[in-house]
Amino acid sequence: MAPPPAAQAVAALLLAALLALASSHAAAATGVFQVHRKFRRAAGEEGGNITAHLAHDVSRRGRLLDAVDVPLGGLGLPTDTGLYYTKIEIGTPPKPFHVQVDTGSDILWVNCITCDKCPHKSGLGIDLMLYDPKGSSSGSTVSCDQPFCAATYGGKLPGCTASLPCEYSVMYGDGSTTTGYFVSDSLQYNQVSGDGQTRYGNGSVTFGCGAQQGGDLGNTNQALDGIIGFGQSNTSMLSQLAAAGKVKKIFSHCLDTITGGGIFAIGEVVQPKMKSTPLIPNMPHYNVKLKSIDVGGTALQLPSHIFETGEKKGTIIDSGTTLTYLPELVYKEVMAKIFAKHQDMTFRSIQDFLCFQYHESVDDGFPKIIFHFENDLGLNVYPHDYFFQNGDNLYCVGFQNGGLQSKDGKDMVLLGGHYFSAHEGFFFLKKICLSCHCLFLSDLVLSNKVVVYDLENQVVGWADYNCSSSMKVKDDKTGAAYTVDAHNISSGCRRQWQKFLVLLVTMVCSSLIF
Repeated sequence: MAPPPAAQAVAALLLAALLALASSHAAAATGVFQVHRKFRRAAGEEGGNITAHLAHDVSRRGRLLDAVDVPLGGLGLPTDTGLYYTKIEIGTPPKPFHVQVDTGSDILWVNCITCDKCPHKSGLGIDLMLYDPKGSSSGSTVSCDQPFCAATYGGKLPGCTASLPCEYSVMYGDGSTTTGYFVSDSLQYNQVSGDGQTRYGNGSVTFGCGAQQGGDLGNTNQALDGIIGFGQSNTSMLSQLAAAGKVKKIFSHCLDTITGGGIFAIGEVVQPKMKSTPLIPNMPHYNVKLKSIDVGGTALQLPSHIFETGEKKGTIIDSGTTLTYLPELVYKEVMAKIFAKHQDMTFRSIQDFLCFQYHESVDDGFPKIIFHFENDLGLNVYPHDYFFQNGDNLYCVGFQNGGLQSKDGKDMVLLGGHYFSAHEGFFFLKKICLSCHCLFLSDLVLSNKVVVYDLENQVVGWADYNCSSSMKVKDDKTGAAYTVDAHNISSGCRRQWQKFLVLLVTMVCSSLIF
């Protein structure tokens, strides 16, 4: 049945705007970390069962685990810093390092004293630090014949001798790279000890000592000391601390896009209560099963293959990404429904984003979207979530057409995840779909919600929440539930970054006028 004339008009209007956009592209312990957001995802990271025997022993004797408070900073809006990060302390004596938080990659790495092309200053107003293995009495280099290295690479490396370090190399989705070698040292974190209170906890972890950075990792505009991956691999910091009996393999975040920062904790969340959906087994990322999509209370009529799961297809949750990527077919259907009541809307492209002027409340004028997942878990996405404001009464769409990101991205859905690079005076999206047919859920749609990744039970869940408030996590050692408060360790840095953005916007607007 042919669509009504009104729908055809909206579709034609959107198609014209999208074509204009496309032409511009040229083709345990409960621990708390204060997190700031920055968006990069690693391609093809895998790790072996590094600490299986230790984990088995810990489980036999029972675990009394801490909760950890991870202080957050940053703001994951494209018009702000576009990232979340946290501060950790490494070494003896401990020294502070600011690292980007990323659920789409696994390893922790920081820039090393011998690093080539590492930034020495940051546009975020952060004092950068270089890690010196020789400057820490507890630090040591991991050789290629040690169990960690063999487990990471699935066996002993050819030509390995005890005198050779265990090297690593990671390429992220935006083409940035980091290479170096693994070291082990003491990591200090904030162990929850009472309501809004912490004391120092520590554990030994193996992480990357970055010797050379490529791509945007060498830029100064949004430079940090490194990246901390919260993926499922045994090489992750979380997996190592859990195997050592320090923490539970559970973490959660609540990303605040209103004031910045938010809540990030390691440990079991007891308040708020929420439903969960199972993770797809044997997948490298946080894959979940999407069942249907509602826009304005009406289910979209989509082909069944859109909701299939498997290698290079399905739905991925990635807090390392800012925008949400939809398969091309889904994207067109969603956009047509969103703007169905605004046929006279005029669109314009601003730095690859589809934008428009609107002088009323977007929550009153546009529909709510619900993504429905297995086990009757719904993800509510409100207009203020999928639009972001880019000036007075100017709004841009946070949904992206996966079909424009690569030739194989037309059937991809990515909920969450974002990373931007500062280039030629403004931000350019660098997301790459690596030959997958997936839906990606990103920070914009996961913001202002508590999201819990329970890797012990292989489920993920979420609930709408005020991320500038607090939540309760369980301390296994005492059985008590303690309050973990929101943090924004970047408030001072954010003011400096906003001044930089104002200057950039002024320069762009001036060039458009003249």
